Formats: sequence, structure tokens, C-alpha cells
Amino acid sequence: MPKHVVARSPEEAAEKAAELGFPVVLKALVPVGKRGKAGAVKFAQNAQEAFELTRELLAMTVRHFPVEKVLIEEKIAIAQEWYLAITIDKKAQTPLIIASLKGGVDVEELSQSAPEQIMTKSIDPILGFAEFQAKELWSELGLTGKPLTLATQALTCLVKIFLAKDATLLEINPLVLTENGDVAAAASVMSVDDSAMYRHPELAAMVQLGSERTWRPLTDLEKRMVEVNELDPYRGTARYTEMDGGEIGFLCGGGGGSLLSFDALVSFGGRPANYSEVGGNPPERKVLGITKGILAKPGVKGLFVAHNITNNTQVDVLAQGVVQALKEMGKDPKIFPVVVREAGVNDEAAREIFTKTGVEYYGDNATITEAAQRMVERIKALEISGEGI
Repeated sequence: MPKHVVARSPEEAAEKAAELGFPVVLKALVPVGKRGKAGAVKFAQNAQEAFELTRELLAMTVRHFPVEKVLIEEKIAIAQEWYLAITIDKKAQTPLIIASLKGGVDVEELSQSAPEQIMTKSIDPILGFAEFQAKELWSELGLTGKPLTLATQALTCLVKIFLAKDATLLEINPLVLTENGDVAAAASVMSVDDSAMYRHPELAAMVQLGSERTWRPLTDLEKRMVEVNELDPYRGTARYTEMDGGEIGFLCGGGGGSLLSFDALVSFGGRPANYSEVGGNPPERKVLGITKGILAKPGVKGLFVAHNITNNTQVDVLAQGVVQALKEMGKDPKIFPVVVREAGVNDEAAREIFTKTGVEYYGDNATITEAAQRMVERIKALEISGEGI
């Protein structure tokens, strides 16, 4: 790796860059790729330039992520740029190595324009990936001599790190051959499986739970909902994504059912305030926590809850969690519109729990789309009466 430091202010950048030695490369430290295309990679020849360029970087937002830190690296003389990554092949359900001698570019574009220049190899989940296999991979791409040996060592190390840290992505772009004949990781991105983080306390300060599902920094409310989900990591899931604006709290089953529910609300003119999935038979306290989070967002004027029978969730447990959240958040269903459409295990018991508190309840005698239409009608009636303003 190149020598590097991290700076959080222009003053710190100028000081640390001088200690590192000029020239240096300044990179916005954000968890996304394509920083070069976004103008978030700059070069400084002296302390004044490091100061000014860092100030520019810290004022930027790169693909929705505000820049709060800058990575400062020694500038290395690059002879060749390669690409190396390990990700999860979801179809084969194994780790997959992707390598190319054409690095520093979008591998997606390269796979379309020149697929023959990309090599892929699966990692056997039992046998792993031997050093001779790494050497064969690079050799097939055309490397020989010392570069072949060094690239083999790099890939072997990368496989060990990927497996040891329960990574879902470990990408080096570019992996470079320097003019001195060394191999170095000039830039890297790493993602770790949320479900494995309990095994890696050493990564806690570097990994943001739940961030693999987002395209921007998590909001404070989203972070709280990640904590709710992690309180019971082994039973059921509760996912929450905050939407801009919106007045309908959204709590639905995972997969296609939730997408159908969301689209149905929008098609009738509703504006969901969030996208939230619960499934896998979550316990009552997880349902309680996620529902309270949904209701906590300012501007929420009603709650829509819907599941299909294929969600395999005890509907009465779900009902208890939702009703308790309404109570704790001071939301009276006789005034605050709540429309529920449920089907599944113990749905008759759920009907009783919901209807006792004044919730408008539908079973499998109504479709999710019909229930969504009713939810939007109630919100619009509320706005017309002026009670929801």
C-alpha cells in the first residue's frame, strides 16, 4: 500500500502531507467508487496546494455522501494499472474473483466492451483458493516474471482477508505495478456482512451497519432502526429506509409484496414517508421498535400495514407490536388513520387485536391494492377536513 494518512481539516492536511512528503494524492474518503470521475481525487505539490485542495474536497458531496475526511497518499510512479476484486456470486453462492490487466476503469464498462480481458474464478467454500490457482489466473491474463509473482501474492492475501473478515466485497482498483517493479493497492473498497459483525469488534469503528442497503449516508432515524433490528439479529428482519416528505407510514412484508404495496399507495396518489419491511416472523419487540420509528418521523399522518400469507409471520404477534407502538406514541386509531391488510398464521387473532383498538382491518377477503386505495382515501379525507394539517 502507498504511505497514507487521513485529514479532517485543511490545516491538518497541509501538516500531514508535508510529513508524508510531496507530491501527494488527495482523495475524498467516502464509501463509493468513481471518485476520480466526480473530481474527488486531486494532486498537491506543496503544503499550500494541499490546504486549498483539501478545503475544496471537504466542501463536496460525492454521490450523495458529504466529504468529511480526506485520504492523503504518497504519489507513486505507476507503470501499469490492473483490476482485482472479490465479491459474492449470488447465483453460484460462492465468492468470485474478478481480475483484469485493464484497471483504473469501470469494470462494468470493460465487461461490455472487452469481456475477454476479464478473468473470473470461483473460490471453493471448502478447499479455498490455492496460491497455484492465483498464479494460473494472472498467467492466463498475460503476466510473467516478477509482476506475476507479486500479483499472485496480492491475490492470495486478498482471498485470506476476504474470508477472514466475512467480506461481501473487496475491490482494489487499481492494483498497480510501479515503475520500480513493486505492486501496490492504489485504491480499495471493502464491504462486510452485517450479520457477521459480532465476530469483528475490531471493525466496529469502520463499518456502518445497514449501509449496504443505501445509496447515501444513513439518517439518524435509519441508524436507530438498524439498532432495533440488531437487538434480535436471529429472529426476523426489520428494515427501514426514510423517504423525502410523505405522510403515510409504511410497514409491509419483504420482497414482492412490499413492492406491490408501495406501488399501490403511489398509484392512488399516496406519498409513503418510508419504505419498511418486516418478515421472517419477528418478535413483538422488534415490531414495536420499527413501528415506533415509522410513527416518529415528522409529518406522518397515518399508518399502512400489509402482508401476504407467504411472509410466514405470526400475524397476532405483529398485531401486538403495532398496537403497542400506537399506544406508546399516542396515536388513537379512531383519529389517526390506520389501515391493516393481513393474511397468514393466526390472522383471526390479529383481527381481534386490531379491531378492538379501532384499527380498520382487512383479511384475505381484500387485496393489498384495495387496502392501499382505502389508506389513501382516508389520508385525503383527513386533509380535506383539515385535521391532518
